[in-house]
Amino acid sequence: MSFFDKFFNKNKKEDLDKGLEKTKTGIFSKISKAVAGKSTVDEGFLDDLEEILVASDVGVDTTVKIIERLEERVKIDNFINTAELNSILKNEIIKLLTENNTEGLEDFNIPTGERPHIILVVGVNGVGKTTTIGKLAHQYTEKGLKVVLGAADTFRAAAVDQLGIWAKRSQSDFFNKGMYTDPAAVAYETTQYAIEHHCDVAIIDTAGRLHNKINLMKELSKIKNSISKKMEGAPHEVLLVLDATTGQNAFEQCEKFSEATDVTALALTKLDGTAKGGVAIGISDQFKIPIKYIGVGEGIEQLQVFNKRAFVETLFEEA
Repeated sequence: MSFFDKFFNKNKKEDLDKGLEKTKTGIFSKISKAVAGKSTVDEGFLDDLEEILVASDVGVDTTVKIIERLEERVKIDNFINTAELNSILKNEIIKLLTENNTEGLEDFNIPTGERPHIILVVGVNGVGKTTTIGKLAHQYTEKGLKVVLGAADTFRAAAVDQLGIWAKRSQSDFFNKGMYTDPAAVAYETTQYAIEHHCDVAIIDTAGRLHNKINLMKELSKIKNSISKKMEGAPHEVLLVLDATTGQNAFEQCEKFSEATDVTALALTKLDGTAKGGVAIGISDQFKIPIKYIGVGEGIEQLQVFNKRAFVETLFEEA
């Protein structure tokens, strides 16, 4: 049984292939061209590799780490051809992701223990936050779990309406208090609803305005405190949604939200729409926050748990 047979069915593997197609072309094909005809790793190739990785939004600091590790490996392994180089790069990136606590999951699971499990979802407008919530809810309801979605992004009518649509699509309960109500009150009452209606999971949306850091910290702190007042120890997860197509802006968003609240996991969306999927490697390395989910398409089934080995193996597969 192959690695992919064990962890992925055919549809999931196809989705991952398509989702990483642009990034794979951007990284794999360029590395192949850079190494063509070479019998050793020289400074010229390392300069080319640095440019390729940075252009794929791996990030400068993480790129330097990868190149330093590559240099150490080739001293031992005597690099000969493209296949061997790709193998070394692949193994070193997997090691990097492992060291940074980015662990792949075999399935969509929530920890055993007290119910409901409360997930607070944060991120700026336009990153696919509400869509990710809907897709995540679908995965949970497919497993037979009872889910409620809470509309605490009360500043945009579209956000409340969109979450309501996703609640229907995912067969989840929906809690909202309409526009311009206090988000913290919505979060509190969503938690209360989840307790009273014996829900397994409550997923709470929040406003996506990237205003100044002080206001962001105050708002998110107020929301978190309101949830914990109703249920001690909650929220159990703070999930930050980032758009892979924004490249380096995703790093900035991760930094600001990490300063504003205790982000426990990341969801990286729209990987199918960008050649900059290397951002997954860089963000994992720089922030040491696990990437939990990746979006590889618009379909309701096209949210996958992030498995570091599957991601890197696919990235370095020959077309």
